[in-house]
Amino acid sequence: DVQLQASGGGSVQPGGSLRLSCTASGGSLNDYAIAWFRQAPGKEREFIAASAIQNMHSYYGDSVKGRFTISRVNARNTVNLQMNSLKPEDTAVYYCGAGRPIISSISSASSYGYWGQGTLVTVSS
Repeated sequence: DVQLQASGGGSVQPGGSLRLSCTASGGSLNDYAIAWFRQAPGKEREFIAASAIQNMHSYYGDSVKGRFTISRVNARNTVNLQMNSLKPEDTAVYYCGAGRPIISSISSASSYGYWGQGTLVTVSS
């Protein structure tokens, strides 16, 4: 089974940038759709972005469109999430997931069977 390792979290001031990485072992990320979700304390897990394999398109949650970019680095078996113009409300634990969802379910956490351990992003002045 594929195993995922999320990294790159940290503390940043509002307006700053961070890049998260999701690196796989035990399998190729080329075989999976990869998504990022986040969960803030007391809130439900929220869809952030996904990279599909059926059409190679990227999908984004409304709260991050225009600020976040998901990209694959195939040579490193890694998917990155570039986060720009960060806001305090972006503070959360970020998780990457791998799965084979249909496009209409690509934003559903239940579509992903493999998860990384999460990485904390804190946006604060």
